[in-house]
Amino acid sequence: MKRVMFISSTGGHLDELMQLKPIFKKYDYHIVTEKDKMTEKLKGKYENKISYLVYGTRNKPIKYIFKLAYNCILSLGIYLKYRPKYIVTTGAHTAGPMCCIGKIFGSKIIYIETFANINKKTVTGRIIYHFADLFIVQWEEMLELYPKAVLGGSIY
Repeated sequence: MKRVMFISSTGGHLDELMQLKPIFKKYDYHIVTEKDKMTEKLKGKYENKISYLVYGTRNKPIKYIFKLAYNCILSLGIYLKYRPKYIVTTGAHTAGPMCCIGKIFGSKIIYIETFANINKKTVTGRIIYHFADLFIVQWEEMLELYPKAVLGGSIY
């Protein structure tokens, strides 16, 4: 059974990722997200199938840099523990380091650009677009910004 890691930051990105829940059982899967009040309840549902990174937003730049660095270290540890063949992500910043680590170690990267953007690139999308094995957009308009992307349509 193929090992697949599903990763996203909390909030809307995680809501989008969880729309893929029906396919989880087809794989030896693991979920990675940020730890906050909303995501702590997932531990009971997914038990040993979920790992947490530190919650961090970019509204406090100095604090964010330290949290990002710490999340890079945590991501490496989680990656080495599970060694997924595929990494599927809906973004955002939390997923970036894991995708970079995965690419270095030979994982296939599948990035789904957020449903929230119809005509603007996300920061994480801008970076991962260059090395993703499959880059999916949910709006036809986004194909103008990401010409090598595949139109997947809405995951909602």
